[in-house]
Amino acid sequence: MLKQTPDLKPSGAEGASKPTLRALFESEETALLRYAFSLTGRRAVAEEIVQDVFLQLHARWEDVENPSAWLYRSVRNRAFSYLRHLKRESLHTDDGKPPSAYGETGYGDTPDESPEEMLLRMEAVAALRQSMQELDPTDRQLVKLKYFENLSYSDISAQTGLSIGNVGYRLHHILKKLAGKLRPLGIDGKS
Repeated sequence: MLKQTPDLKPSGAEGASKPTLRALFESEETALLRYAFSLTGRRAVAEEIVQDVFLQLHARWEDVENPSAWLYRSVRNRAFSYLRHLKRESLHTDDGKPPSAYGETGYGDTPDESPEEMLLRMEAVAALRQSMQELDPTDRQLVKLKYFENLSYSDISAQTGLSIGNVGYRLHHILKKLAGKLRPLGIDGKS
């Protein structure tokens, strides 16, 4: 992503614990890309944001005391800017029609939703996806059949071989488990 540059070492005693830019890039790039993607929902945009932020850090290296925190804050700010720009574009469509029910971004945004609200919702979706991945495969299949394919308990029972009562019981406990994981993150039924 970045051009080959020599390791940049900070000068002075205060920067003794500061890593080199190359070491920071190698240790943080993947996590920053994931973070940017979780905020924007677009891989190409996430890559561009992370690359731009590293280039900005390179230009400001001597002035930044905590580069890792600076990187995450900058990625978040750039993602907010991107979402605000995207929101303005979606409100001004060329065909004169209002944005679709799922929004121009595909995330279900509504014309009255602020970029901050959109970002919070997208973070909640990312947290839910992560929690879903942590479920065992059978539980994950039950949730997908019920809430993504809108199947009835009897249809789910026919597909999985579980009794209708067992399907209902398991789904109830799966939802309680997911809610328990999401609540500490500030995500409740209203989010």
